[in-house]
Parts: sequence; C-alpha cells; structure tokens
Amino acid sequence: MLRCAGATDSGRVRRNNEDAYWMDADRGIFLVVDGIGGQAAGERAAALAVERVRARLERQTGSTEQRIREAITLANNEIFRNAQSNPEWKGMACVLTVAVLENGSAVIGHVGDSRLYLVNNGEIRKITHDHSPVGEREDSGELREADAMRHPRRNEVYRDVGSDEHSPDDSDFIEVQTIPFDSTSAMVLCSDGLSDQVPSAAIRDAVGRHAGDPDRAVRELIAKANAAGGKDNVTVLVVEGERFVAPAVATASSGSSPLLGLALFAAGILIAGGAAYWTRDIWIPAPVRIAPRVIPVSGSIATAMAQAGAGDTVEVPPGEYREQVRLKDGVTLRARTPRDVIIRAAAMSDGPAVVAEGVKGARISGVRILADAKMPLATGILLRDSDVEIDDVEVKGAGIGIAIHGSASPVLRGNSIRDCTAEGVLILGASSPWLSHNVIQGNKGAGIRAREGAKPALLENVIERNVLDIPGDPAPVRQQNFITEPPARGHK
Repeated sequence: MLRCAGATDSGRVRRNNEDAYWMDADRGIFLVVDGIGGQAAGERAAALAVERVRARLERQTGSTEQRIREAITLANNEIFRNAQSNPEWKGMACVLTVAVLENGSAVIGHVGDSRLYLVNNGEIRKITHDHSPVGEREDSGELREADAMRHPRRNEVYRDVGSDEHSPDDSDFIEVQTIPFDSTSAMVLCSDGLSDQVPSAAIRDAVGRHAGDPDRAVRELIAKANAAGGKDNVTVLVVEGERFVAPAVATASSGSSPLLGLALFAAGILIAGGAAYWTRDIWIPAPVRIAPRVIPVSGSIATAMAQAGAGDTVEVPPGEYREQVRLKDGVTLRARTPRDVIIRAAAMSDGPAVVAEGVKGARISGVRILADAKMPLATGILLRDSDVEIDDVEVKGAGIGIAIHGSASPVLRGNSIRDCTAEGVLILGASSPWLSHNVIQGNKGAGIRAREGAKPALLENVIERNVLDIPGDPAPVRQQNFITEPPARGHK
C-alpha cells in the first residue's frame, strides 16, 4: 500500500500559480506539471496537460510506456492547437514528469526540468535529466549542484510540451525510463520551484525524517523553498512504499562512559567544522546521474542482456534467434521493429524460450515466440516468482504459451497466445496477474487455467475457441471479456 501526499504553492514572488499536479494512488499514477507562458497561458497549459495525461493513463490499453508516450503527446498537441487558436495563449507550453507504479517498478515519462528523485537507504538519486543547458552541465558533473541552482540561465529549457506538434515516438521529445521501486523506497516529484531552491541533501533529509507521514514532508519542503526566497511556484509530491522508514542512526554502546561520549562528540564537531571550513569549495556533493542505456543486440540476445543493468533497454534487430533468453531486474527487452523478431528454442533444447526467475521490474515487448514440430517448445515464456510486464508479444505453437508460477503478479497486455498444444496461459500459485487486451485463441488445453490459489484479473481479452478454467463466478469475467467456448465434440 502506497502512502502519498502532494501540494502546490504560488511562492513569495508570483501572484499566480502555473504549476499543477495529479495523484491517483489506486492506479499508481503521479504527475507534476509546470506551466510556461505567464499568467493565464501557463495555467491553461498546465490544466490541459493534467486533463489529457489523466484521460489517457486511465485507459489501460497498450504497454505502460506506450500509454505514457501517448498521454504526453496528446497533451502536447492539444496545448499547441490551443496556442495557435488564441493570440493570448501564444507561446504557452509546460514541462512535466509523470510516474506510473506497477509490479515493483516505476515507469517514468519526462520532458523539461521538473524532477523525480528516488530516496532509499538514506540516499537520494536524481532519476530524471534536466532538458536544459544548465541541467546538462550539472548532470555531467561540469557544474556542482549549488552552482547550477544559482546559474542565471537556470530557467532555460530546450524541451517542452506544447511549443511544437509531436508524435509519441519522436526522438528528442519524451524521456522514458523504468526503474525498480519497492516497498522500502520513496519518490519525490517536484517542479523546479523546489529543486532550484532546496538542495537534494535537504530533500532527502526531510523525506527521511518524516517517513510514514508524507504530508509533513511535503509541507516542510514547500516551506524550505519559500524560506530560500520562494521565487517560483513550487509543487511537491512524495510517494512512499509501505515499508519506507527513516534511516537508522548509530547509537553509542551501553558500556560507554557518558563523559567520554560527550568529549568525543565535541571533538567530532570541532574536527568536522574545521574540515568543512577548509574544504568548503569542494564538499557540496555532486548529483548522481542515472543514465539508462539502449543496448543493441549485435550477436546473441544473451550477450546484450549480460551487459544491461536496471533501467537499460536491450533492443533486438529483426531476425530469428535460437537461444534461451533470461530476463533481468529492471531491464526492458524489446524488438526494434515489433513482430520482426522471432525467438525459438535453443539448440538441443525444447525451451522455455524466455525465462524470468525472481525478477522484478522487467519488460518484454514486440517479439514473436514460435514453435513447430521441428523446433518444439514445452513452454514459450516461464515466469517464476517474477513481476514482469509482457506486451505486444506473440506466442504460437508451444506446449504452454505462458506459465506463471509463484506469488508474484505479472502483467500481460496486448499479446497474442494461440495454437498451443496445452494451456495458453497457465497460472499456478497465489498470484493475481493482470491480463488485459490479449487475444487467446485455439489453445488445446485451456485458454487460461488458474490453480493453487491463483486469482487472475481479466479485462477486455478476446478468448476464442478456448476453455476458460479459473476459480470463482464466471459471470463478471464474461461481462468484461469477449469469450467463445470451443464447439462440443460431434458438432460443427
């Protein structure tokens, strides 16, 4: 269960507030928007962004990355059209950061210089990259955080939402990345009214000190921004996992003398103070840059996966690959051209073609997993205790199309699973996977079979010529999905 809070404030200089935000904890969606254009124009741009992003993300069709790209693009083009139609709104735009939490990961969409920080184990990391000249220099380490905060060109951005028309996949428009987000972590989304006034260490301290009470953390951070000058609108969202706690503080052993402890404490203060004074030009910590990579496959998929870390994407060029692919925490495996990548059984093996064991925050998209009599697959995709998102994947002709074992709850969205010799989707264990907008056809065992306490959630799937074998009342499932049973034997 998430704990979250958000607030926005006009600051001490500006009369109007061009910031906006939106939170939907049930769906795990969090958005911060900073309007550009002055007066009513900036406020309208922010309002349009919230309206369009919210409307698209509430429709859970397509992969999470697709939804985010489409949501931001819809907002962009609506703001652009409004600006063209009204001279008073000419030049209006906004910057924004949105995060969608699901299955132990956060998918983040970002344009401009609003920010998302991740707080965990007493540390803070800046996840998003500022799309600005000063922000680039700060991210590269050329400028220290304090110098960047004081820079006279700090407010310039070279990416925004609304100044030009875009399509979802335009290069150099939307930055999308996926990071692990577990129950011990917290996120901070904010406009530059906070990050230009309050250093990241102070943000970390406020969030950690008020662990369990994100509303107090939000109010303290806004107060800090205003106390530092409040030169801009400031918006802050704090999102905590249910096990996020303040970092542990070391204590003296019970056998230590109180006087000795006091003396050591005083000496430590003097030494630290002196060190801070003499090294005051270098002690400000540099921000940590998270730079997700796109790793192209040049030989085997396994070689590229071995190089990938959390947040990276392994991109597979068109072709046929005979190998077993193992997914990794936080890594996306995607086809460069959807459905032009075929994965078959590894040589001298009958599968599975894709395996995830104890994996969190991974994703596979756009590939085809094919089997036939010459190259059989006992299982197309095997997920064991793994929170994985599978979207726009075709599994055809395997024994079992997708097998889900254990208590994790993966997401299957927009896939085609057909002509398997056993089950299309087999779910075993206390899992509650989410299956939406899949086409499940002609599998000889059952289209979907759930056992051992599994409780799948099914929405708008097409299940044709298949038996549906899941626990519970079938009536609601039939109302929310398109289902046709196979004809009885002896009938056509």
